[in-house]
Amino acid sequence: MSGLVEGPDGGARCRWCAAAPEFLHYHDSEWGYPVVDDTRLFEKICLEGFQSGLSWRTILAKRENFRRAFHNFDVNRVARFTEKDVERLLQDEGIVRHRGKIEAVVNNAKRAQELIAREGSLARFIWKFETRPEAVASPQTVSTSVEVTALSKELKKLGWKFVGPTTVYAFMQSMGLINDHVEGCVIRERAERARSRLKRA
Repeated sequence: MSGLVEGPDGGARCRWCAAAPEFLHYHDSEWGYPVVDDTRLFEKICLEGFQSGLSWRTILAKRENFRRAFHNFDVNRVARFTEKDVERLLQDEGIVRHRGKIEAVVNNAKRAQELIAREGSLARFIWKFETRPEAVASPQTVSTSVEVTALSKELKKLGWKFVGPTTVYAFMQSMGLINDHVEGCVIRERAERARSRLKRA
């Protein structure tokens, strides 16, 4: 079938996970499974911002370096970063040294604090924008949805940076707010079962 590739166990997978050796594990164990942990949600939206204009392979290869540089994306610690921290990170060869993106992470940590104070958790806010399976007629053939556009607009209104629709769509795909595994992919059903068991706030 179009959009699928045979995995090492003989099961079908989304074709994109054959593009690089490290993608298979990421596809099978992370991508599309629902996440309600605030730290993981914050990390992912930051990393998707760093990916803007680059490949996910570049970001995935540097993910541990990003975690070290941003204290495992602890919202409260990152929110306290100063200009001195930004300058330090601009010298860090282990991450993407882009001033605007680094400053966006610091800004977004502050905005995340505000959202958590208002909503109780980042997850409670973000999962209001979940895209139901029936809303995406053919996975991976579209790059947006009504919910994606709404979340992007709301985050921008709240002062978040690097949260355009393309970035937000990739974030929602990876964090399970959309099950975008291709029909026939063996992980699609597993991800959907996890979504069905998820306790939503």
